[in-house]
Amino acid sequence: MEAFTRLDAKAAPLPLANIDTDQIIPKQFLKTVEREGLSKGLFYDFRYDEQDVERPDFVLNRPEYKGAGVLVVGDNFGCGSSREHAPWALMDFGIRCVISTSFADIFYNNCFQNGLLPVVLKAEEVQQLMDEARGGNHMVSVDLETQSVTSPSGQVFHFEIDPKRKEKMLKGLDAIGETLQKASAIDVYEMKAALARPWLEDA
Repeated sequence: MEAFTRLDAKAAPLPLANIDTDQIIPKQFLKTVEREGLSKGLFYDFRYDEQDVERPDFVLNRPEYKGAGVLVVGDNFGCGSSREHAPWALMDFGIRCVISTSFADIFYNNCFQNGLLPVVLKAEEVQQLMDEARGGNHMVSVDLETQSVTSPSGQVFHFEIDPKRKEKMLKGLDAIGETLQKASAIDVYEMKAALARPWLEDA
C-alpha cells in the first residue's frame, strides 16, 4: 500500500449527501478482483448518459477538475453495501483523499486498508472547502502528519484520526503489511512449533 504523508492536489466539490457504494461503483463493475481498471465505473451514472457519453456538467468531467486528487462530498458518504471496490475505484481514478462531515463505517474502515484517507471536518469547514473549490483556485493541501487541511485561500482546518490508523497510513501498511512486520517472530514460532510437534509437519 502506498504511504500517505502529504497531498497537494486539486479539490473537486460534490455536494451530495448519502452517496452510496452502488453510486460510487455500480454493480456491473464488480466482476473483477483487480484494483486497476475500475476508474471507468467510478460514479458511472453521474459521469455518463444512457449512450455512454460523458455528461459535461458533472464535476469530474469538467476540465478544471481533471486530475483531482481530493473529493469534497456531502454527509454520510459511502453508505450502502460493503464493497471494497468503492475505495479501489476512487484510488484508480487518482483520488487519494475524501473530505466529508461523516462516512459510513464500513466504507471508512475500507479506506484505511487501501491507502485512501477519509477526513472528517465540521459542516462549515466542508462547506467552505466546497465554495472555494468552485472558484478559480482548486488546490488544497492535506497533511496527515499535522492532521490538517489547507484550503485554496490558506485557511487551515484540523481533523482527528485514530493514532494507530495514522501510523499505518504514514508507513503505507495495510493488514498484510502490518503482519509482515512481525515476519521474523512468526518464523521463530513456526520453527519452535515444528521441533515441538514434528508429527504435524507430515500431516
